[in-house]
Amino acid sequence: MVGLLVIVLLVLAGVGWLYWHDVTQTQHTILRNYPVLGHFRYFSESVGEYMRQYQYLPDWVERPFNRLERSWIYRSAKGVSNLVSFGSEAAPAFVFRNAPFPILDEEKTHFPGKTIGIAEGPGASRQPFVGQSFFNISGMSYGALSHAAVSSLSRGAKMAGIWMATGEGGLAKYHLEGGCDVIMQIGTAKYGVRNKDGTLSEERLREIAAYPQIRAFEVKLAQGAKPGKGGILPGAKVTAEIAAIRGIPAGQDSISPNRHIDIANIKELGAFVARVRDVTGKPVGVKFVAGHPGFLDDWFSFCAEHPEGCPDYVQIDGGEGGTGAAPAPLADYVGLPITQALPMVAEARDRHGLHDRIRIIASGKLITPDKVAWALCMGADFVSSARGFMFSLGCIQAMKCGSGFCPTGVTSADPKLIAGLDPADKAVRVKRYAERVREEVEIIAHSCGLTNPSEFRSQHVTAIERGIGGFRNVAE
Repeated sequence: MVGLLVIVLLVLAGVGWLYWHDVTQTQHTILRNYPVLGHFRYFSESVGEYMRQYQYLPDWVERPFNRLERSWIYRSAKGVSNLVSFGSEAAPAFVFRNAPFPILDEEKTHFPGKTIGIAEGPGASRQPFVGQSFFNISGMSYGALSHAAVSSLSRGAKMAGIWMATGEGGLAKYHLEGGCDVIMQIGTAKYGVRNKDGTLSEERLREIAAYPQIRAFEVKLAQGAKPGKGGILPGAKVTAEIAAIRGIPAGQDSISPNRHIDIANIKELGAFVARVRDVTGKPVGVKFVAGHPGFLDDWFSFCAEHPEGCPDYVQIDGGEGGTGAAPAPLADYVGLPITQALPMVAEARDRHGLHDRIRIIASGKLITPDKVAWALCMGADFVSSARGFMFSLGCIQAMKCGSGFCPTGVTSADPKLIAGLDPADKAVRVKRYAERVREEVEIIAHSCGLTNPSEFRSQHVTAIERGIGGFRNVAE
């Protein structure tokens, strides 16, 4: 009986020590938020590698991101080797055409950067800027993301030398905290730059443009999760701080209009772009989801004829994109996927002679090096990712983004869950992920005989699975 009591006490002491260890460490948010119990997740994850032959669901069937994609990001963010053994598990829709004589180390060059905005002529910006990295952080609003997550992204972006976009929720102090370049997004509700009646406030525009970290402004027409509908932030996540930033009542659902009330056609879009650029002196882009190709021809034709209303870049988001809450029919069935949209936008831009005027940023599930390299081949100047960087923060795809109870604190509104996410640790993971993506995109470029990724062209990639929309048109 005494022996049993000793064993029980030892077990309790062990559990107590494990609990203390979990809540004091900062590397694993799951363990901080779910001490002791959280170990079962990591145990299952590690043992799963040795139990593949007994699993009913293979690694590549999970949605919206499969285990292979998530594991690559987790390992990259942690600085762990992500080399594979026993051949590839992927079933790619495209492959890159390797050169017979790849680039040697001494022949490699760095991505040269690309200027966004022009300094002279109609549509000029007073402060164009050079995007130094081809891979950056797409817009995710503070409110949709926790303050700890935004802080982590800002700090990590600075370490990696990349920019981050604010999302439509307005500029928060957490975006500026790390010192990285920031793109201020203007959504349909004009959060952060709105008057009380919802119209654009030029005074707020000037105030935000005065921050040297704000390098450009982005007019959001639509995003991949909900093309044709504005942003949705449940009232439970609209705190007093978020309400003050956005200029809305606290505790009420934050639902944006499905379009800008003052932009109903291409001419009005051009006037709005010109107005923002004139007020801020900084480059202005437009984020949208592609639908009918006729719109692109009409828009780019207008831009060529009216350069004062021409955006400095367009961000094309695939219909499969989006990080926040959205109606299922819009998320699943509205908007062209990036595989079809990006080639169409790039071809239309070049057809109207705007290749050197309008930069293209691609987004929409482009989270791994293969997809980033593909986008660069298809005409993108830059690629931005939202969910890839969420995974680098520790997101486990729990699908609780809109509830406020994300178990990893990334999209949580619960202070206890947010406290588990340590910005100092996660910023380093953001940096590692960005650097690993760039490094492996460069490896693909060198294998294709290119000195750096800016030299990618459509002939460097080819479709190998017919019937997958978008890849059907890849040059061979």
